[in-house]
Amino acid sequence: MRIAAILLAAGSGRRFTQASSNLPEGAPPSAPAKQFMLLGGKPVIRHAAEALSPHIDVLQPVGDEALLSQALEGLDFLPVVPGGTERQDSVRAGLEALNALPVPPDLVLVHDGARPFVPAAIIENVLAALAQQPGAIPAVKVADTLKRGRDGLVDNTVPRDSLWRAQTPQGFHFALLRDLHRSYTEPATDDAALLEAHGHNVALVPGSEDNIKLTLPEDLVRLERLLGATPLPRTGLGYDVHAFEAGRPLILCGVTIPHDRGLAGHSDADVGIHTLCDAIYGALAEGDIGRHFPPSDNEWKDMDSARFLVHAGERIRARSGMLINADVTLICERPKIGPHAQAMRARLAELLQVDIDRISVKATTSERLGFTGREEGIAATAVATVLVP
Repeated sequence: MRIAAILLAAGSGRRFTQASSNLPEGAPPSAPAKQFMLLGGKPVIRHAAEALSPHIDVLQPVGDEALLSQALEGLDFLPVVPGGTERQDSVRAGLEALNALPVPPDLVLVHDGARPFVPAAIIENVLAALAQQPGAIPAVKVADTLKRGRDGLVDNTVPRDSLWRAQTPQGFHFALLRDLHRSYTEPATDDAALLEAHGHNVALVPGSEDNIKLTLPEDLVRLERLLGATPLPRTGLGYDVHAFEAGRPLILCGVTIPHDRGLAGHSDADVGIHTLCDAIYGALAEGDIGRHFPPSDNEWKDMDSARFLVHAGERIRARSGMLINADVTLICERPKIGPHAQAMRARLAELLQVDIDRISVKATTSERLGFTGREEGIAATAVATVLVP
């Protein structure tokens, strides 16, 4: 029997993004989709692919080609197929790609890319059940009492004796699922529903509470615990100084500010970004900005400091971390920072791929004391807190 798996990764993960960043309804995501977030140093979807691979002959990813190719690099998989608007569209695209193979599979598993830790026993049991039935799904019996509500009040209690929570991978005879997807037009939340609607049996096999689908931020904490790594808060402090220099633009926290002088430095001398980078690197115990971007290297001469902050954000994600908040203080007599603070917050949030509510930018003077009081330059401090397993 030739076995294929369709690995679904076309969803945007909006529920996770909105819950973790407080985004308004309809706003574009500010971070990568949940299936591409790092978990234990690897993308969530790579964990899923590695769980499936020992049990199948071919893996068919569905979603963004660039993201999937990067996430699954080094694994054996078929060319990525673009996903559709709805889950059914994505599954159908994967089925048609498998159907076009010189030898289409006999059995197919359909798995959510946001379920990274599917136990091997679940996959084996689903495949074993397909020897007797045209479809099989893993499921966990509902243990909690269920209530149906209306207008904020309990309407009635729902009997739970025959209720199950469906999981993936769901398994099917390939030709049957292909044909049902070609003809079925009603909405369906999973593939077993197509078989049910046409009177085909679907076997239930024991699922697992560890087969968690990453849907909300608290799910990520549970998954980290399964890895044995509990995220802990870590705080870093940054401090930087740059002298004024005539003939250069003044760039602070990624925003160009009208002023008669800019700041001297090897790069664009953005003192706000530099100190924030140092705070992030400090929280990660990864040195300072000079370690990652040495001023002796001409590659970084006149470089846009945005590149440095993007790298700092990438380092957080590479460590499976999350930026909790960052607070930058600019110290100068002039220019006035207040009129530009909101634009600075927005730019820093964009570069770090976080919600703006996690970024603070403020300013103070030194009461005409010292080099900043004499308007010889600008100093900046920053504090950054990250969660790191």
